[in-house]
Amino acid sequence: MTASRIDGKAAGVAVRERVAKGVRAFEQRAGRPPGLATVLVGEDPASAVYVRSKNRATAEAGMASFAHNLPDTTSESELLQLVADLNADKRVDGILVQLPLPSHIDEKKVIATIEPSKDVDGFHAMNAGRLATGLDALVPCTPLGCLYLLKAELGDLSGLDAVVIGRSNIVGKPMAQLLLGENATVTIAHSRTRNLEEVVSRADIVVAAVGRPEMVRGHWIKPGATVIDVGINRLPTDDGKGRLVGDVAFDEAVEFARAITPVPGGVGPMTIAMLMRNTLVAAHRRAGLADPENL
Repeated sequence: MTASRIDGKAAGVAVRERVAKGVRAFEQRAGRPPGLATVLVGEDPASAVYVRSKNRATAEAGMASFAHNLPDTTSESELLQLVADLNADKRVDGILVQLPLPSHIDEKKVIATIEPSKDVDGFHAMNAGRLATGLDALVPCTPLGCLYLLKAELGDLSGLDAVVIGRSNIVGKPMAQLLLGENATVTIAHSRTRNLEEVVSRADIVVAAVGRPEMVRGHWIKPGATVIDVGINRLPTDDGKGRLVGDVAFDEAVEFARAITPVPGGVGPMTIAMLMRNTLVAAHRRAGLADPENL
């Protein structure tokens, strides 16, 4: 058995096309486009690439884009003031502060300052709490994208055994909550889990988000399981360019899994698609409109 590849790029394009239609419909009703503000502090190359791609996707969807690129000398108080200004700006439906921030700025304080209804990253404690208690919330983009891929591949997840490897607030914990919401039986594992191989080998669904290159070996995978690899790790190569790998040893896992996301081209494109989706949802809720359908 050789696993089928889950095409996150195609799935992401499909979501973004639906979002673009929703943007046009929203603009007709509200008299303005949804607006997304991005905040980049400093010149971290990876963060700059991510923010440019998010701004490009915003424009392609027909949304208003408000980009704030600040020097790494920006003080915490200056950043908090900018967030407060964006909270008050009626043109802005979503606020995304790119992480990580420079070491002199408290990330938790910045996230806590974002108005929860504009927290399209889903990191605010209020959104995390609402997700945990089964209420409507803005959900972190990466795990929401993973859930979309899983439901497209498997349909009903009810009763399936799922293992989430990783316990971060950004992916692991919200991923587990989303799977619980779909009535899966969920185990959260991590780098210190005893007998991790044994835990993984029982799972119908494996979501790997631990940040260790190729840590999950192919023979750990239960035959016929579906594997979602969130990891993006760059390994050195002789030419100096490096190569991207996930948290799962892909070439091994394809011999056991039913379906698997590649790295790159799997989860990554879905993250930006879900950011566009969350911004459109936030715009509807702020305008007192029902959530858009088919998203």
